[in-house]
Amino acid sequence: MLKFRHLLEEQKLGERIFSEVGLVLQERGAKLKSGTIVDATLIGAPSSTKNKEKARDPEMHQTRKGQQWYFGMKLHIGVDSQSGLAHSAVVTAANVHDKHPLPQLLHGNEQRVYGDSAYASQKALIHSKAPKARDFTNKRTRRKDIVDEVARRKNRNKSKIRARVEHVFAVVKRLWGFTKVRYRGLAKNANRAFVALALANLYMWRGRSTAQVRP
Repeated sequence: MLKFRHLLEEQKLGERIFSEVGLVLQERGAKLKSGTIVDATLIGAPSSTKNKEKARDPEMHQTRKGQQWYFGMKLHIGVDSQSGLAHSAVVTAANVHDKHPLPQLLHGNEQRVYGDSAYASQKALIHSKAPKARDFTNKRTRRKDIVDEVARRKNRNKSKIRARVEHVFAVVKRLWGFTKVRYRGLAKNANRAFVALALANLYMWRGRSTAQVRP
């Protein structure tokens, strides 16, 4: 079993399954369109040292979100803004800022890129992969206790589209139970993440016609 798991990681079979499922769905009408939504979610890991190694997983790290601290990894994804299906993913330790894997989450032909305020002011990163893309990420609306109501209204409109990325995370976490890591190390859990995303895409595309929603 250990040799089999090692083979899965070495050959990146999870990533290949995700890619192959994407190609099959594209043949059935799930074409990559002009918009991508980027986002990341935290996947928890045991912070206890009460294990055989007497240590926390060295590849997992701690990060703060709001007023809480989390230990584990991050799953970063790029989702087509029309179909709502994930077309790219990157797994990192939890302390890696959302912006760093941004270029890897784009396919390059985007006209629009959506994301929350963690991706604000990243036009250069976006254009490094998708030179024709317009930055539709949410902007920060408060500066020195003054709220920019125009920016807030624009954020609200963009968030209606951006919310589609949450559907993918909901399937991965609630239906497939990927709320916590199962293995030590990022590679093993990345394999699981790619397979979970492939299954999520199949689940979300089930029974769907080729008709698309407006970006």
